[in-house]
Amino acid sequence: MKTLVRNKDIILSDVKNFILSETLDCGQAFRWSETEDGAFEGVAFGKYLKLAATEDGIILYDTTEEDFLNIWKDYFDLDRDYGEIIGIISENEVLKTASGFAGGIRILRQDPWEALCSFIISQNNNIPRIKSIVERLCATFGEEVKEGFYSFPSAERIAALTLEDLAPLRSGFRAKYILDGAKRVANGEIDLNALKTLGLDEARQELMRIYGVGEKVADCTLLFGLSHIDAFPKDVWIKKAMAKLFDGALPECAAPYAGIAQQYIFHYARMTKLEI
Repeated sequence: MKTLVRNKDIILSDVKNFILSETLDCGQAFRWSETEDGAFEGVAFGKYLKLAATEDGIILYDTTEEDFLNIWKDYFDLDRDYGEIIGIISENEVLKTASGFAGGIRILRQDPWEALCSFIISQNNNIPRIKSIVERLCATFGEEVKEGFYSFPSAERIAALTLEDLAPLRSGFRAKYILDGAKRVANGEIDLNALKTLGLDEARQELMRIYGVGEKVADCTLLFGLSHIDAFPKDVWIKKAMAKLFDGALPECAAPYAGIAQQYIFHYARMTKLEI
């Protein structure tokens, strides 16, 4: 990958295995939207960003080199060699085919609290409604970082609220889960950053101490917010796809990269309309 600073933009050229639509619109994050001109815009780590794929490469508009190095390079997981991972898991023919359908997906390294809270909201929910609840949460309790765009409120901010305060979000039964998670994170009972260095099983058990957090929400948080790429979130749909494609067990070659493989499997099954 080559990086060029031009005026106030950062241009990334020779970026492999990075397609914006596959990465930002695959259900791993809920704060990005596509604009009429085919770009994407959203907020992460309290910063607004608009970016687009062009003939010159991927352009990050109106951002600084400092923000690219300190936020966006890590957020988009640009130091990871996805081509190498695809080569390893392609030892299995099904995964080789699946990665060919979604080789542009990268696992976003999101703020851990945002990932946890967002996937608590995602329970028994669809993506448009998840996005609506998250946006109401940010607009009501976050800080405006650009007109119409808001930061994700901290755990401390949410922990100071009541269920009545959260009622306008229209998040239903999830409100009490949000509040419990915020309080446990804010008071240090759950140290999210410390979970990055724990083993997968131990980190999962820590997250499941939060009221309403089961294995799927915990694994989504670990994969998308805590850099555990060996986490493999399972919902009913992915379990059926796994049973259809692999008799339920992920091939051994993919175990260290289970979360990345999961995204390829999910995308492949969706794009091919796999009968499950």
